[in-house]
Amino acid sequence: MIGDGSVAVDGVAHPASATASDLALAFDDDALGALASSKARAAVVVVGQEEALATCAGGLIVERPRYAMARLLRLFARHPHAEPGIHPTAVVDAGAWLGDNVAIGPLVYVGPGATIGAGTIILSHASIGANASIGSECLMHPGVRIGERVIVGDRCIVHPNACIGADGFSFATPEAGSIESVRESGEITAQNVEIARIDSLGTVIVGSDVEIGASSTIDRSTLGATRIGDGTKIDNLVQIAHNCVVGTKCLIAGHVGLSGSVRLGDRVVLAGGVGIADHLTIGDDAIVMAGSGVGRHVPARSVVGGYPAVPRDQILEQLLYIARLKRMFRDLSDAKNRLAAIERQVAQDSTKP
Repeated sequence: MIGDGSVAVDGVAHPASATASDLALAFDDDALGALASSKARAAVVVVGQEEALATCAGGLIVERPRYAMARLLRLFARHPHAEPGIHPTAVVDAGAWLGDNVAIGPLVYVGPGATIGAGTIILSHASIGANASIGSECLMHPGVRIGERVIVGDRCIVHPNACIGADGFSFATPEAGSIESVRESGEITAQNVEIARIDSLGTVIVGSDVEIGASSTIDRSTLGATRIGDGTKIDNLVQIAHNCVVGTKCLIAGHVGLSGSVRLGDRVVLAGGVGIADHLTIGDDAIVMAGSGVGRHVPARSVVGGYPAVPRDQILEQLLYIARLKRMFRDLSDAKNRLAAIERQVAQDSTKP
């Protein structure tokens, strides 16, 4: 920190819109340029940009701006409104157990045998199934669905309309069906005349400090448990199928789809739109680039991308070759024209006496 440390702030803002009571965040060139004419009296800049604070009464200097922003915004966060206690329109079964300082919003349902830890907030229209367990200091946003027997750890955040504990997409045919025939012969030689449902008797176990985005779905396992490790963060519209095991501190971006029985190691990063085929393993610290389709195991600490996914160096090489195609076709056409001209000349010369 430099300058006057007694400057009081009650919010954070971009320098262009900041008031005298805001802490201006000037982390990029656009924000730094706006800071010179900003009304803010205090600002935060990156190491090496200290001179930008000359127009401020004081400021902070940080090395990792996004991490600093995460810590600062937490100080000014506006938590969702939740009345203490149980709302009159909520239905809480007499057999449910609620810890201290739990807030249950309007039209919430809590089933028999369910347990909700101390300080947890469940907002309107959410439902907690029978014998489900929610840890302490959790936040369940409106419309969340927690299925029966599902276990959620402490300090978890589940965003609107996420569903944890739906049955898995699991079916079987009495005889070999179309999919099996394609796998064996490459042709469709059978039909799915009858499709039998495989019931999902298992559950979902979500660790502590997990965040699950809006409208994401995590299916219960067939027999054991679909598992999400501690500290993992899941974006919106993510599908995690039955029997999957997701490690700790993974980052899973929007529109990712995990097929059944996929295993993610710890600290795996899946960028937006990634699809992973069933029964595959993604090793610890691996990164899968956006839009990739993974059809084979991915080793630990590797970066893969493309459709089908291949090592990063290989996909970049393929993209480089694609970029060169236009020039290659032009050169090939030019060579073809030159060859044709030579052949015509040879033909003419061969007819001369």
